[in-house]
Amino acid sequence: MEMESKMSIPSYDVIIIGAGSVGAPLAWQLAEAGLKTLVIDRFASVGQGSNKAAIGGIRATHSDIAKIRICLKSIEIFSTWKETYGDDIGWLQGGYAFVAYREQEEKTLKDLLVIQKQFGLDIDWYDRQEYLKIIPSLNPEGLIGGTFSPGDGSASPMLSALAFERRARQLGVEFHYRETVTAIRQENGRVRGVVTDQGQYAAPLVVNAAGGWAKEVAAMVGIEVPVQPDSHEGGITEPVAPFLRPMVVDIRPLEPTPEMAGSANYYFYQHRTGQIIFCITPNPPILGTDTRETSIFLPQVSRRMINLMPRLRNIRVRRTWRGLYPMTPDGSPIVGEVEGVQGYLNAVGMCGQGFMLGPGLAVYLRKLITQDVDEETQEILDKLSLYREFAKAEKLK
Repeated sequence: MEMESKMSIPSYDVIIIGAGSVGAPLAWQLAEAGLKTLVIDRFASVGQGSNKAAIGGIRATHSDIAKIRICLKSIEIFSTWKETYGDDIGWLQGGYAFVAYREQEEKTLKDLLVIQKQFGLDIDWYDRQEYLKIIPSLNPEGLIGGTFSPGDGSASPMLSALAFERRARQLGVEFHYRETVTAIRQENGRVRGVVTDQGQYAAPLVVNAAGGWAKEVAAMVGIEVPVQPDSHEGGITEPVAPFLRPMVVDIRPLEPTPEMAGSANYYFYQHRTGQIIFCITPNPPILGTDTRETSIFLPQVSRRMINLMPRLRNIRVRRTWRGLYPMTPDGSPIVGEVEGVQGYLNAVGMCGQGFMLGPGLAVYLRKLITQDVDEETQEILDKLSLYREFAKAEKLK
């Protein structure tokens, strides 16, 4: 009877925990490699965790070489998806613009250019007059200039998640929704599968792609990952006539005052529908998994945006929302194998950049899982290892 019970457990090559920004494209990549794959997610459908809260920006303009390489691969996938697979995922190549109104930001951005150009990014610094030709609506008062990377862009997080899921299903991947993993089964230091609130599934490999819940999943195999979710709010306006192409990023910090909470960077762009989509990084961080909107966000972000771009003043906001950023101490993901547990992989701690990292990261994880690791893949995995030093923070996290 015991043997019959074991034989009745559904068996897979890989089980992915999480059907979000990382799990959905990874399922597609593993299916392309011919692996029988199961994706389990506690939510009702694909991309219902942090993915649906993303505002859609996709950039390779990072300061960390691993993230640069991953996002270059992601841009390649996003920008060619419609041509390759037929789904319109809303790709728009508007570029990214990091503005500088103070010498501090000018120095930071110019220093980063050295690294970014070294690794082949199409990005340059533009002084005030040239920069205003790229973004005429910027407040010219005090503007020094900024960097612009025309190859970056944006896409729809939900349309993309649906496209990755659709392609994965076509190739045989199973998606189980409204199901929660409660344990990861192990025998003699090796993963054997998972237990959920609805059953058991066998697999020699389990990937933790659980986003804001990654820490509790890792704990199921006795692994401590330094991933602490905090929440960020976003918003969207009514549609207006096109006037802005790049994602505009202002990295100036704003210290808290008795009247207003503090904030770090904020960023916004005009969607192809004409709506302005925007987000801000609170300072201090709002830790935890609470995704209820606050009364602080809209007055805080609107003042900063209007100061930067006065013509935004009379645009009406349609709605706001709040999502999770699973943060690591240095602003870079934690990816790869762990010591003492065979058959378990981390794909966690995307730091609010899971949407832009997900497809590219899936390509490199596929190489790891299919034992096709080349020099570039190994270098990326080494930099994102759980066992790295977390002392040096990513500059544009």
